[in-house]
Amino acid sequence: MKIIIAGAGEVGFHLSKLLSYESHEIILIDKDKDRLLYADTKLDIKTQQDDATSISALMNANIENTDLFIAVTSSETTNITACVISKKLGAKQTIARISNSEFTDNKDKINFTELGIDELISTEELATNEIKLLLEKATFHETHEFEEGKLTMVGLTLSLTAPFVGKTVKEAADSLAGINFMPIVIKRKIGGETIIPRGDTLFKEGDQAYFITLQEGVEELNRLAAKKYKPIKDVMILGGSKIGQKSAQNLCDKSMNIKIIEYHKKRAIELAEELPNALVIYGDGRDVELLEEENVSEMDAVVAVTGRSETNIMSCLVAKSKGVERTIALVQNVDYFNLSKNIGIDTLINKKLLAANTIFRYIRKGEVLEMTILNDVNAEILEFKAQKNSKITRKMIKDLKMPRGAIIGGVIRDNEGIIALGDFQVRENDKVVMCCLPKNISKVEKMFN
Repeated sequence: MKIIIAGAGEVGFHLSKLLSYESHEIILIDKDKDRLLYADTKLDIKTQQDDATSISALMNANIENTDLFIAVTSSETTNITACVISKKLGAKQTIARISNSEFTDNKDKINFTELGIDELISTEELATNEIKLLLEKATFHETHEFEEGKLTMVGLTLSLTAPFVGKTVKEAADSLAGINFMPIVIKRKIGGETIIPRGDTLFKEGDQAYFITLQEGVEELNRLAAKKYKPIKDVMILGGSKIGQKSAQNLCDKSMNIKIIEYHKKRAIELAEELPNALVIYGDGRDVELLEEENVSEMDAVVAVTGRSETNIMSCLVAKSKGVERTIALVQNVDYFNLSKNIGIDTLINKKLLAANTIFRYIRKGEVLEMTILNDVNAEILEFKAQKNSKITRKMIKDLKMPRGAIIGGVIRDNEGIIALGDFQVRENDKVVMCCLPKNISKVEKMFN
């Protein structure tokens, strides 16, 4: 696939890095010479120093033969303009990164496809949705819903007291009255190995275990984590950015008690006017005395979404030291994900990875409906739609020649989630949620062709 990416900033560089692993033909366009030089030395891609809204520049990049044009510069105006021009010049699909949520909120009123933009992606909206979902399912450090929650992926860390530690997957399943969830991937605490579990795979203390679950399986997984579920009610948000503001709005709508701490006085006043149901405090979220004065120890969760990764991490660590049960930090550097479990922060959110997850479904072959990349785990979760006479529909799951590095977590049939075991047979139009190691994805894709 030929892909042009406009914008060599954090999102563009990260997308280029991920897509270069897939052996696609990639051209990265940016006006900044230094950014392109960095990308050129780090990645096996082509770079072009140009304005992405220039017709001649796009024609030089062979836009008429481009399968996908992705505009992820820091300017949404540039992104929209570049996509419109690219589509008119022959690009098959276009994706624009935006920051103004008005565009996504009014998709039903404005047909952006007619304008030449196939998809609008707001990294801020993706981040706020992720925060909302994480706080709704507070036991888990990572979540992702498929088909509005018909199936849900959840990730948790197994403590020593978890009842399944020391048991195999089969032994754990035998101890349950019904099967409402399926383990799909495990990352070992010692050695960091990523494993696609089978019946004889042993659950160990400290495992990062990921499951596909039905709604009724969530409480069972809470018991598996050896944690008592406590609904999130009181939340402190550090940083009044667009993500902070939108998160506060979402959480206020869920009848949560919200405090926002904002460093800039003018912004704090604006937030107080725009968020009448939240308490807005003008101050520095790094100030331990301020956090104590605002009763941080009584918060159920602290969400740090300032513009600085280091501030967000340090603020969450302070909150943890004061006994806060749930901490979420927004970070820019993907490398920080390796630190989160070691230093005690529950969840790190990265806008680049969220954007990549959304954009990747346009890259994959076959009928991929949804995709998510797990933080700090070498595996991907994909939702496929089964086609008529595809290989996946010809036999029961136990008789399929499934790659060792892949597993079916669940199936959505007739708008209902199903945990699919060995004697289940996939049918045409079923939506199948699978977990795969990267090296096995191409083999899995062929099963759905």
